[in-house]
Amino acid sequence: MIGYDFPLNERVRTLLRLEDLYSKIFCFIEKSSTDDHHAALAALFEILEVASRADLKSELLQELERQKRQLSTLHNNPGISEEALDRVLGEIESASNNLLALNSKIGQHLRENEWLMGIKQRACIPGGTCEFDLPSYHYWLHQDAMLRRNYLKAWLAPMLPISDALNIVLKLLRESGKTHHFVARQGSFQQMQGGRVAQLLRLNLDSSLPCIPEVSANKYVLNIRFVAANYAAKSILYDQDVAFELTFCSL
Repeated sequence: MIGYDFPLNERVRTLLRLEDLYSKIFCFIEKSSTDDHHAALAALFEILEVASRADLKSELLQELERQKRQLSTLHNNPGISEEALDRVLGEIESASNNLLALNSKIGQHLRENEWLMGIKQRACIPGGTCEFDLPSYHYWLHQDAMLRRNYLKAWLAPMLPISDALNIVLKLLRESGKTHHFVARQGSFQQMQGGRVAQLLRLNLDSSLPCIPEVSANKYVLNIRFVAANYAAKSILYDQDVAFELTFCSL
């Protein structure tokens, strides 16, 4: 199966983008080549841009607090493991405390580093980080891999509370829905929503099917169109029946 997450509001869209960027930087940091560490630094700059929304920290804190209140009501529920519930509540509490400890604007330590901001500015230009443009960066890339890794981890560390918080929120969001099985007749599927509003749609289908889902949704109607996996021509409808799983997720 191959899964697709489709955010249905801007807040979830931002969290998914950050989740993807943090996943990339964690992967690239642990590698050792100069190309990998260049990619890690590029991901760090992208995290800085996406996480700079003024309301991101407050939105995460509010959502964590709301989830904490809701989950706390499940104590003494015979269908709930007290140990698992306490573990999740502990993770939420820890993430909230770490977010509250961020006194300055997210990524301010990076903005105050002139050397990094010089690289960030050049990185926006195609081929702008060549050795003749940034000889000091060329020098850094040729230092020992462990030294580079330590720098990258130090630059990333103040932004880890954002990663921890969004991972908890997205985990709870993804686990909130119930999965349904549908068939898109001749590649098209439509369902009336009846005013129901989800925050995230999760779609799974057989990875052997040569098609890709395109989703549009609002509180009235959900439309899913499967297009043929054609990487050269314009997109065309995959006009075969497509069985898929769909989960409506909402906190």
